[in-house]
Amino acid sequence: MKRVSIFIALLATTFMVHAQATPTASRWGDLQIGAGYSFAHSDYSPDLYHGFGIYTDFDFTRHLGVEAEFHFNKSSSPAQYYEKTYEIGGRYFRTYGRVSPYAKIMIGRGVFNYANNSANLAYNMAAGGGGADIRIKRYLNFRGDVEYQYWSGFENNLGQANGLTPFVTTIGLAYHFR
Repeated sequence: MKRVSIFIALLATTFMVHAQATPTASRWGDLQIGAGYSFAHSDYSPDLYHGFGIYTDFDFTRHLGVEAEFHFNKSSSPAQYYEKTYEIGGRYFRTYGRVSPYAKIMIGRGVFNYANNSANLAYNMAAGGGGADIRIKRYLNFRGDVEYQYWSGFENNLGQANGLTPFVTTIGLAYHFR
């Protein structure tokens, strides 16, 4: 009877004792800041616009985060067209070893500079896109990114307000804070 009582007491204490460690350190999320070469196919002129982009990502869960971007792309024609965008939005990503593909939806503001600096107007815009971050080192990522933008209220060369729809591609490097 004594052995049965000891066995029942040991069995009961195993349900009350926890062997899990409490985390001693945690962080709010992952942050990376990067820059890259960017080019755009604009439907305003046939030129290929070249420039740069700056971006930052803050991932607050294992698959969700927020991204902010700035792009400046200028045409090579003497007319000096350029497109400048400021965007922010959400992103969904997955991680497979060293590669992290992602999709994003963004809103923002776009500034268009017309021929020979005749006008410089801003428009509301939305964008969708995606890409992948490839970890080169623990703190350094390579990025390939594509984005389709829609600028609402933009008048094309024919005076029709059916929006500007550039397709922007960016390749760059980012510092990943740990």
